[in-house]
Amino acid sequence: MADAHRGREESLDVIQRELTAFARRARSTAARLHPDLPLVSYTLLAHIEHRHGCRATDLAAHYMLDKSTVSRQVAALENLGLVERHPDPDDQRIQVLHPTTAGVQALASTQASRRAAYRERLGAWTSEDLEQFAEYLLRYNSAGEDTSPR
Repeated sequence: MADAHRGREESLDVIQRELTAFARRARSTAARLHPDLPLVSYTLLAHIEHRHGCRATDLAAHYMLDKSTVSRQVAALENLGLVERHPDPDDQRIQVLHPTTAGVQALASTQASRRAAYRERLGAWTSEDLEQFAEYLLRYNSAGEDTSPR
């Protein structure tokens, strides 16, 4: 039992270290691909585009960020002309964020480079390995969706 616990703790240490390395690499890659757009802003823009529009409060909840942080990032995206607000058709009091044409183009211009980097890094992996890795990432990320923003 002690060996199993020790093995589990060692695995958790490796996971933490490797996810940290992954995050650093992602920041570096994002800075190279779109130097005017910090990783957080880029990530928010990609989420807005993927969801075909969303509220700033939805972004804060999804990424477990403080509303003021999201507000600053959204303001930066608006200032760059990458995001615009539209009233919600069901409730005119609610503002929904949508990517502008420039925002969609900014995402598209980096997508090919990002995909090529993943293809290169994961090129030797089997289709089954990729499917399992994708499932594990979905499982890992969905496990934290019920936590409150920090």
